[in-house]
Amino acid sequence: MRAVLVGPPGAGKGTQAQILASELSIPKVSTGDIFRANVSGGTELGKQAKAYMDRGDLVPDEVTNAMVRDRLGQQDAQSGFLLDGFPRNVAQAETLNKILDDMGERLDAVLELKVDEEEVVKRLSGRRSCRNCGHVQHVLYDPPKKEGVCDACGGELFQREDDREETIRHRLEVYREQTAPLVSFYEGEGLLVSIQATGAVEDVTARAEEALRAKD
Repeated sequence: MRAVLVGPPGAGKGTQAQILASELSIPKVSTGDIFRANVSGGTELGKQAKAYMDRGDLVPDEVTNAMVRDRLGQQDAQSGFLLDGFPRNVAQAETLNKILDDMGERLDAVLELKVDEEEVVKRLSGRRSCRNCGHVQHVLYDPPKKEGVCDACGGELFQREDDREETIRHRLEVYREQTAPLVSFYEGEGLLVSIQATGAVEDVTARAEEALRAKD
């Protein structure tokens, strides 16, 4: 199974990608993991990416694309993979098609996790992180025993900048602008399957597995 996972911030992509990859016995390939591996490993691509990041600039598509090409060419990805965080736009989707064409492969499915925007705001804006140990709690779903105090270590809980409501709404706006055309692109290729990503984690996983089986 060669699949791409798409969905807005807060849809649970990371959680579902981890579970599904394990269930399908394929690697979860995320751009974040690829960047970290290349930078920490001191690869030529990692050095290029770090130079941009150190200047506060976005890493250009050609460097990201090269990292993805390299990762998908590794041995553990030969029997399949689950891509999370790439592609983010139609240009990257076309590049991914070219990468797979060169390898004699193709995508089997693109799984879209759909979540109402207000639900995303509620999920993300309620998160509180510990300044001391990094433990994350939620004011509604996992409230601390004592307000403002981390259950794990007793440190101070705070709201990260990217968990503030105005930041989340901006991220959702960017997602809509970039991803609506991407979803349409994959729908036109006959690869898109969409599921509701609300409810218990195991229920979302069951829906995802059923949707992917239908495409396998």
